[in-house]
Amino acid sequence: MGKYLVLWELNNSLAPADAKERGAMWLAMTETIKQDLTAGKDTDWGCFIGETKGYAITEQDEVTVMKDLQRFFPYVTFKTHPIATVDQIAEVARSLTE
Repeated sequence: MGKYLVLWELNNSLAPADAKERGAMWLAMTETIKQDLTAGKDTDWGCFIGETKGYAITEQDEVTVMKDLQRFFPYVTFKTHPIATVDQIAEVARSLTE
C-alpha cells in the first residue's frame, strides 16, 4: 500500500454559476470527503484559501486511489504524487554509502 499526495482542482467550467447550486455541489462533495476521512481512506484533506483547488493525503493501493478519484470526475481533476517516508529515504541514502 502506498502513500500519496493528491492535488485536486475544481473544473470551474462545470461549476454552476448560481450560488445555491454551487453550494449544493460543494456540500455533496464535502460529505463524500468527510466519509473518506472517517473511514481512514484519507488522512488529511484541505482547500487552498481563495482558490478552487487543494490537496489530500491518502494511504491506499493504486487501484483504490484511482477508483476513488473517479467519483469526482469530471468536476475535479487530479495530480497524484507517491510519497516516500523518511525511513525509505534513509534506506536509499545508506545504499549510497555501501
